[in-house]
Amino acid sequence: MMTTNKLRTLAPIALVAVAILGADLVAPSQAAAQEVQITGPLAGQPAVRRMRLYRQMRIMLEPEFTFTLQDEYSRTLFAGLHAGFYFTDWLGIGVWGAYGVANLDTNLTDEVVGKGVTDERSRLSFPTQQGFDNQIATMTWAAAAQIEFIPLRGKLAIFEKLFVDTDFFIFVGAGVVGIEERRDTSAAEMAACDAAADRFACRFDLQTQRSSRVAVGPTFGAGINLYFNGIIGLSLSWRGLPFSWNTSGFDNSGDPRGDFPDGNIDSNDRFFKLNHMFNVGVTIYLPTDPAITD
Repeated sequence: MMTTNKLRTLAPIALVAVAILGADLVAPSQAAAQEVQITGPLAGQPAVRRMRLYRQMRIMLEPEFTFTLQDEYSRTLFAGLHAGFYFTDWLGIGVWGAYGVANLDTNLTDEVVGKGVTDERSRLSFPTQQGFDNQIATMTWAAAAQIEFIPLRGKLAIFEKLFVDTDFFIFVGAGVVGIEERRDTSAAEMAACDAAADRFACRFDLQTQRSSRVAVGPTFGAGINLYFNGIIGLSLSWRGLPFSWNTSGFDNSGDPRGDFPDGNIDSNDRFFKLNHMFNVGVTIYLPTDPAITD
């Protein structure tokens, strides 16, 4: 009898424990299945309405001004044009071309020309002080084909008063650059100058003779576009163009033992360098009316 009474007493307690345990096991799955339902006027509406698609199925023409950055000896100023066609508002293809309209010597070049001293032991690299600014390498033109990706867009506030539509873009492609460098020169040619009647004039002439070539390499960069209206905008961007060239015109290397002068100025004296450019352009989009979302 005692056992039966105990069972009767414990049975309700066991049922309550099972119910609590079952509720604990079931509750998480029920909570995970719940979703927040949007009601009212925002129900089923897109994230953005009446958004201008500035690029989609449009042609962009961008006259621009470009200048090189972080140059050792000479800075190049370019006038150019960037053109693009965009399949969507975030993807397109483009071409870019620019012509060097001016070259500005850096302070380092001015210091060398004004204060440099010709060393007989390095006369091949530095024949005369006065002709140094003519032996340094310069860019004469550049061109590229590229894929352009626009991952971000929004509005930019200017002085918290003026708001302009803005997007951020990146690009990658292949580029070519026209270069003028000091022509290949050997120690034998310099020795012949030493034996000339006017040694200084011969050295100066040998130092200032130049040759042209084309360098090929990748190009990549990033920038922002500001849209003043549906047609006109402003573009600011950075471009990288890595390739090998001899910026100084010196006998830098070529010796089989390592990076030491070998008595010749040639392709072995070119160093790989990431060349930086900054572009400022005015963008013009055609057709003149951009598409607008619902």
